[in-house]
Amino acid sequence: MYPPAQKSDLSSGSSDFRVYQSWKGSNKFLLQGRLIFGPDVRSLFLTIFLIAAPVAVFCVFVARKLMHIYADNSGISILVVVVVLTVYDLVLLLMTSGRDPGIIPRNAHPPEPEGYDGSAENGGGVQTPQLRLPRIKEVDVNGIPVKIKYCDTCMLYRPPRCSHCSICNNCVERFDHHCPWVGQCIGLRNYRFFFMFVSTTTILCIYVFAFCWVYIRRIADAEDISIWKAMIKTPASIVLIIYTFIAVWFVGGLTAFHLYLISTNQTTYENFRYRYDRRANPYNKGVVENFKEIFCTSVPPSKNDFRAIVQEEAPPPSRPMGAGFISPSMGKGTDDIEMGRKATWGGEFGPGMESNEGQMSDNDNILIKDGRLGEASPPADIRTHVDEIGDRAGLHPRRSSWGRQSENWEMSPEVLALAARVGGTSNNTGLPGGNHHNTQVKL
Repeated sequence: MYPPAQKSDLSSGSSDFRVYQSWKGSNKFLLQGRLIFGPDVRSLFLTIFLIAAPVAVFCVFVARKLMHIYADNSGISILVVVVVLTVYDLVLLLMTSGRDPGIIPRNAHPPEPEGYDGSAENGGGVQTPQLRLPRIKEVDVNGIPVKIKYCDTCMLYRPPRCSHCSICNNCVERFDHHCPWVGQCIGLRNYRFFFMFVSTTTILCIYVFAFCWVYIRRIADAEDISIWKAMIKTPASIVLIIYTFIAVWFVGGLTAFHLYLISTNQTTYENFRYRYDRRANPYNKGVVENFKEIFCTSVPPSKNDFRAIVQEEAPPPSRPMGAGFISPSMGKGTDDIEMGRKATWGGEFGPGMESNEGQMSDNDNILIKDGRLGEASPPADIRTHVDEIGDRAGLHPRRSSWGRQSENWEMSPEVLALAARVGGTSNNTGLPGGNHHNTQVKL
């Protein structure tokens, strides 16, 4: 596995670094970027063991004995078939786990909002306000409106049927789910191989299960004993029967479920989240066409060249003052289930405070708004006079401590008058009579 390159190495402009070494997702790469896995690729070894180990036991203790019982070619064919099925199953597992599932490349910069013309000022000389990217857009799919979301991580609007995997940290086309057993997302480019892997595993379990019973039956007939006594003579067959019986409920049920999804042209994510049985499915083309779409179409090429040389990113385009772009989640709490993130507050402002309202500069010390004293700490001289007025006015029962969030107290006329007088005599306040502000007053 190849770790991502360090930022210092990338900034040096060396041409030795490739895309897979500077990849921003959580993926693991093998063979110099030729194979891409999820961050939980270690579970792949467990899956291989759960498939190969029972087959090895079957070949040694069951299939080899059946070769002697059936002296003709049918005896050796039992061993050949199980080996071929196992190899084919493991190849499908690798094709599912080691390929790009349909990752959409990230944008280096957020997209420009619709209607933005790049002008710095309007006709009246007023600066253009900041434009907020909409969180959700609507597009038409076969005449049915479908909502698409903006991804803050990848800085793009996700195409229809695309979702952001919180484990791999990528946006994946036709996202079905993230499978921990294969250590990879299941999406547009590997869903076909995933279904073939699950269905082949089901067939393999049924095959081993059936021939274990055949072997037990042959022992019972040859020695003229009951089935129970024959089972005691081959404990390996009993273990395999129990193991495959349990496994077939999982992989067999998963195969049946995905047969239903393919016939209705749904993904696992859509089935659990949108419930198309309650509304129209814009992607359903009929059972035959839906199966053709999965199995009879060419796999689209990857949109990522992981072995390409890292290109130096171009600087973001210069934008006029006052016409910046705001992320859809800036200034408010966001909790994206698909991204697996907790709610965060945009900028440096506390909960409920917008970035363009209630903001103080580095030299601001007092914020008085709607007749209430804000949470900023005042200069020592103003604070002393305000405390003295508060003592005389008897405001202690309603006063909150400076610099802490608690209940604000009403400003009496005496306090407001004191603030005005102090602002008029001070040389560094922003009230009338001062030069430049250390105090900001909003009434």
